[in-house]
Amino acid sequence: MKKETKNIGFKVEFPSESCEDKNCPFHGNLGTRGRSFTGTIVSKDLHNSATIKWDYTVLIPKYERYAKKASSLNVHNPSCLKANVGDLVKVVECRPISKSKKFVIIEVIKTEK
Repeated sequence: MKKETKNIGFKVEFPSESCEDKNCPFHGNLGTRGRSFTGTIVSKDLHNSATIKWDYTVLIPKYERYAKKASSLNVHNPSCLKANVGDLVKVVECRPISKSKKFVIIEVIKTEK
């Protein structure tokens, strides 16, 4: 029995598989809002969690140079997307799922071979 997919407010591909995850933005009751980021998955947990990281540059006015910095987030990884370590993913803000998870993966842009 395949559930109907819903519009989550972002132009992304719907997953081909359905899931029973209540915190899935496509098949569950999780709404999306706010900020969105693109990053690489650096670690994955058994409990539908993942950590993503992305690099950015910051101007240091005193030296008139740029410095590289990195940020990381704990995100929810729905089982219907099957995102693994090394994949480039798009994440978007949602309601707090747990103490540290406030973002959810909505699209796998590029997979690691």
